[in-house]
Amino acid sequence: MESILTSIKKMLGIADEYTHFDADLIMHINSVLAILTQIGVGPAEGFSIEDKEDVWTDFIQQSPKLEFVKSYTYMKVKLLFDPPLSSAVIESTNRMISELEWRIQVAVDPVENEEEVIQNE
Repeated sequence: MESILTSIKKMLGIADEYTHFDADLIMHINSVLAILTQIGVGPAEGFSIEDKEDVWTDFIQQSPKLEFVKSYTYMKVKLLFDPPLSSAVIESTNRMISELEWRIQVAVDPVENEEEVIQNE
């Protein structure tokens, strides 16, 4: 089982043993998990992490169609915790985040989103 905190730290280039930023990262991760809950991902009552003991399967079960939730979480946390200096990189990251949000919504409720696409055609 993969720790949510550890995996986000790894993607940010922070060693697991280095815990100085854990409180900040946990706060940002929990903000992103709250956004995902509003989109329809995870337990209906919400979910938050407290430390590296909380794992992805606690939040999204074993669902291959929701694997991009991990990338989405990383990108959102990266923008909150360590935003790039270049506005072009920020814009590109925001476009990727928007696409992932759409894909996550389709994965969570494909029927509703399919009907929306048909109506827009």
